[in-house]
Amino acid sequence: MNKVFIKCPACGDGLYATQLSCNRCDTTVQGSFSLSAFDRLSADSLHFLEIYIKNRGNLKEMERESGEPYPALRSKLNAVIGEMGFEVNGEEKIEQEDLLDERRQILNRLDRGELGAKEATEALQKLK
Repeated sequence: MNKVFIKCPACGDGLYATQLSCNRCDTTVQGSFSLSAFDRLSADSLHFLEIYIKNRGNLKEMERESGEPYPALRSKLNAVIGEMGFEVNGEEKIEQEDLLDERRQILNRLDRGELGAKEATEALQKLK
């Protein structure tokens, strides 16, 4: 089935649904129906959200699964939030908090012996 158009191909203004039909019994309902924020998303953004939900909203798990760095995943999430029509607030503050959290995690892994000094140093340098 095709994805619903959300913008008019002629003028670019927003569209809304005026008719819904049942494939099984041919019932048709007419009226004005709003589209959800998810209908605004590109195929790539929907795919990102599927993986995000699969990983229960854990960007760290997504990082392990996809191999993409955490900041790139965070940036994609913010782009999806914006694409859905929501405002992304305090992005710089969030990025700083994420960076501090990343540093703490590396240092905790070093403290537990999961990382050597050289590995920890390299991981910390990659965060800059």
